[in-house]
Amino acid sequence: MILIAGEHQKLKRLKKLCKEVVKQIVIDHKKQTGELNIILVDDEKLLEMNINYLQHDYYTDIITHDFCEGDEVNGELYISFDRIKENALTYGVSFHVELFRIIIHGTLHLCGYKDKTKKEKTKMTEMENHYLNKFNIEFHVEQNNGK
Repeated sequence: MILIAGEHQKLKRLKKLCKEVVKQIVIDHKKQTGELNIILVDDEKLLEMNINYLQHDYYTDIITHDFCEGDEVNGELYISFDRIKENALTYGVSFHVELFRIIIHGTLHLCGYKDKTKKEKTKMTEMENHYLNKFNIEFHVEQNNGK
């Protein structure tokens, strides 16, 4: 089960695609989908969580809580809308493309990927790009925004 909470109005039209992407990542990694909650919050809420849970006093775009058991993917992805907006401007992509990148990023963490070293970060980015391209995210986002 995949739940998306704290939704931005525009994301509602993209819920189905979001769930398809997450499920495909899980399947591709030979795992099963358990309970996955995607919670969209503001910068201040995520900063508070970053300080309280990780002892990091800085803004971040995502915090992933991993509750996986064996091959069952369970967890929570807390995502900051404010960071997504800023990152989209910084990287010259749409809000929704950046949001999907972060959702993919968090799901990959739940499937076992790390991003602490340069090599791990490179692999993570390759996988993010793979899924953005596989689902032609930019095309789907444009099509849904046009409705």
